[in-house]
Amino acid sequence: MSRQSANRPSWNRRDFLGATAAAGAGALAAGCVPGRDEQARTGAAGALDVAAENRRPGDHDWGLRRRGPDRAVEGYADRASVLPGQTLRLHVSTTAAGFRAEAFRMGWYGGAQARRVWTSQRLPGTVQPVPSAAGATRTVLPAWRPSLEVPTRGWPEGAYLIRLTADSGEQRYVPLVVRSASTRGRLVLVHAVATWQAYNTWGGHSLYHGPGGKGDYAGRSLAVTCDRPYDDDGAPLFTTYEQPAVALAERLGLPLAYVTSMDLDSDPQLLHGAHGVVSLGHDEYWTPAMRARVTAARDAGTNVAFLGANACFRRIRLEPADTGDRRLVVCYKTDWAHDPMRGKDDAAVTTDWREPPAAAPENALTGTLYESNPASADYVVTDPGHWLLAGTGAGRGTAFAHLVGTEYDRVTSAPATPRPIQVIAHSPLVCRGVRSFADSAYYSTASGAGVFSTGTMRWVESLTGDGSHGIPPVTARFTGTVTANLLRAFAAGPAGRAHPAEDNLDSCHPYDGDPIQSRRDLW
Repeated sequence: MSRQSANRPSWNRRDFLGATAAAGAGALAAGCVPGRDEQARTGAAGALDVAAENRRPGDHDWGLRRRGPDRAVEGYADRASVLPGQTLRLHVSTTAAGFRAEAFRMGWYGGAQARRVWTSQRLPGTVQPVPSAAGATRTVLPAWRPSLEVPTRGWPEGAYLIRLTADSGEQRYVPLVVRSASTRGRLVLVHAVATWQAYNTWGGHSLYHGPGGKGDYAGRSLAVTCDRPYDDDGAPLFTTYEQPAVALAERLGLPLAYVTSMDLDSDPQLLHGAHGVVSLGHDEYWTPAMRARVTAARDAGTNVAFLGANACFRRIRLEPADTGDRRLVVCYKTDWAHDPMRGKDDAAVTTDWREPPAAAPENALTGTLYESNPASADYVVTDPGHWLLAGTGAGRGTAFAHLVGTEYDRVTSAPATPRPIQVIAHSPLVCRGVRSFADSAYYSTASGAGVFSTGTMRWVESLTGDGSHGIPPVTARFTGTVTANLLRAFAAGPAGRAHPAEDNLDSCHPYDGDPIQSRRDLW
């Protein structure tokens, strides 16, 4: 997994504009609903008018000017998502005498990429403790005192960054989603909160490492809570793997809905009537309910896009934390034999989806299988006539340097692979000394749904055109055009009806066995 700088993400606005042009030019108030003014602005059905929202003036000053030491200022929200009009609490710790908070809705806004919707008064600061990991699951649970309540009346649905600024100038983010109550007729952007927490090292523990760092696998947490700040800039996986795709989708003015992975788990009706579901750049950790609901939506004709790699790889469970909300992300991984659900409900045992007990490889949904990391390779087009590549100018064999990485997926001819499936890019690489391929693939279903997977984690990162990972800025024109083609088609309804997949899997000489590396070897 790679991360951008904690400062504001670097964008090449000219390349980003070119890509889209090339594609076609107080107290907790859980029961609150938007007021009449908000209903009027969002329309009779309450759906956000994305184009109108993005015509409003944006704010270029939404990045972090100075991070400073890790504990200078940091915080977390008591909710991963709220409905418009609901109130949330922020829990903040700072070494400064005071701080302020500002909320930015992320979008396009003429290239500013954000709009400030709210600013707090100055509030007194206090240092809150970092607890030790506790219990058999080695969970770090701060249980900080709340610092302020944040009303969201008048905030449109969308992805938000709340920026904390200490009196001394240090800054951090707190991510938040103002979620959509209905997704009917809309393209749904899913923010991967469970995966954000899995990689979050705040307090010295993540689902990967203990306090000894990358070599301390044995000391890792087996359950991590959303009731703690995020490390790095405060929202590293959102700013790296999600925000660039949000900017593009809003630039296109599509009918969008916003939810988190946890919302998918909790609401069985949430995807009913949705035109498309978009899993953003790193969406690894899924509960059985999440997978069942996305699969059911696909089977009802809802398109599904995976804009990264390694999606739906880990099976997790959400459990209540001290607050009573299900904000604890549980994943025993290679220690699955010690999961208390073993022998009681094997389908709920937390390990890799492809592993026993109750193995169910992810390619049955994604079309691709996660294979290995770390890799860095050219992305090589193999089917230039595919409708997703319209307007890119790419030919067979056209290569885009370093676009494949750091994790990648591949299509295999294993029985679970959906057919017909069309491999669009078949990119040779060497990973851990083994020769293999990364694949972008599209399949269609009897319901009319289209399903696309980029097969590389760098896809969304490349949209910025900032040159990270050695990806030339011109690649943003290619990935931006493909993504715009995808989002437009998926927002319109069942893409498989107009664009059925033309199976070419056999011509790609797929590897027929298990992937060359399983995460059991990596962690």
